[in-house]
Amino acid sequence: MKRNFIYQIVLFAMMSLWSACSLNKDPLDSFSDVTQGINEEGEEVVFKNKAEVQSHLQTLYNQLRDRQEHWYLDVLLIGDSHSDNAYAGTTGAEVLPFENNSIEGSNSVMSRDWNRYLEDVARANLLIVNVDSVQDNSLTTAERQQYKAEAKIFRAMIFFDMVRLWGDIPLITTIAGDITAETIEEVYDEYFPKQSTEEEVYKQIEKDLLEAMPFAPGNNSSDKTKLSKSVARALLAKVYAEKPIRDYTKVIQYTDELAADGFALETDYTNLFGMNADNTDAKMRNTKESILEAQFFSGNGNWVTWMFGRDLINYNSNFTWAKWVTPSRDLIRAYELEGDQIRYTESIVYYQTTWSNYYPTSSYPFMYKIRSALNSIIKYRYADILLLKAEAMILKDSPELSAAADIIDQVRQRVNLPKLGTATRTNREALLNALLKERRLELAFEGQRWFDLVRLDKVEEVMNSVFAKDTGRRTQVYPFNTNSYRLPIPQSVIDQNPNIQQNLGY
Repeated sequence: MKRNFIYQIVLFAMMSLWSACSLNKDPLDSFSDVTQGINEEGEEVVFKNKAEVQSHLQTLYNQLRDRQEHWYLDVLLIGDSHSDNAYAGTTGAEVLPFENNSIEGSNSVMSRDWNRYLEDVARANLLIVNVDSVQDNSLTTAERQQYKAEAKIFRAMIFFDMVRLWGDIPLITTIAGDITAETIEEVYDEYFPKQSTEEEVYKQIEKDLLEAMPFAPGNNSSDKTKLSKSVARALLAKVYAEKPIRDYTKVIQYTDELAADGFALETDYTNLFGMNADNTDAKMRNTKESILEAQFFSGNGNWVTWMFGRDLINYNSNFTWAKWVTPSRDLIRAYELEGDQIRYTESIVYYQTTWSNYYPTSSYPFMYKIRSALNSIIKYRYADILLLKAEAMILKDSPELSAAADIIDQVRQRVNLPKLGTATRTNREALLNALLKERRLELAFEGQRWFDLVRLDKVEEVMNSVFAKDTGRRTQVYPFNTNSYRLPIPQSVIDQNPNIQQNLGY
């Protein structure tokens, strides 16, 4: 009876997973258990030669360029619209819940993100597991180590995004074996993996990054698209700032190592997101502040710009419907109260519209950090990491308040704001609040705000009060509580895998 039940589950899962996010077969990929090559001895292999390994590595990089929904579009929806920075922007049933706190397991955005993240993990695993067995003498040991390192950084990046969204997740680091009558019980857990704890996931992320560091390519100041040692350092700094693996000494260490790699604040903030003088191209790529970015050029532009506002090189294209991630009145007020004109105008722009979901049509605000199809999408930048260093200095057992304040002042003075006052600089709680505000103004519309509130246990305090003071926000459906720190696991995943448990509160 048990075996028959397992057969039924596996057959159902094979159909479901293979159409969505199979752990060992991805229909979008060039290499899988179905499309394996044949080596000279007639044996089935995943990669026949060096060229196929390199092609698959490029497939990983292409995810950052071509599949912008889950790792960028939805991260902004969660990081900004699910915080006090923005409204949903559109009243669509799948998007509005991120504003009014009514997200459920049936939400299609959650399903898309879960499935696509696991597809990315499967791609990385395919290279990590198989590269050492490729029978091609032209593929050197050093190249195998580097390609594996890049794939491990990619996998760590994906797991980091997932664990911050959902907490306990399946920690998949292998390729599932073939299902036969003889192996079905043996491979059952590979096809229906249990969730690992949040701490176990963070430990795997840490392990991947530390193992990758010696072999990953070094930082290239003229090409910030690569999964380099510097990307690993940035990720480690972010990982060590998060509970339950906090280590503030290491946050400081890896931030300092990034400075040694040549990273620094770009002198002119407008270089980060601006356009050239005639609006025909991005103002700059590969700035000294950018750690990892996806780059776009004529003929292969990013499409998310028209999800957020206008494409300045194609001004009227796709501007007939309400956009996502509309700046909130509360954020606009924060910029105005601070007198933060530079970051305000670089982050928010106003256009006339044909819709009035949140503002009058004559003066409607839009997020402005992606303003054309040729702007880079910056995944990690140095200002984020530098402010995490300040956070670590404030929160560590022996605080360094003056040094932390100096970092915050450095970020402020870049945009012509005055230094923090003495009363703020010498009070730990006041300085932490100043740091949180600075991160909000500096990193708005970069998908950071929600995760800052979660990391610093500020969700209930900030989010349950903003609905009363922000008159443009849709009515709150559920109050934020301790269960709100994790988002719902897609119900379709739970239906397919009996080993997955829904997060509390959903």
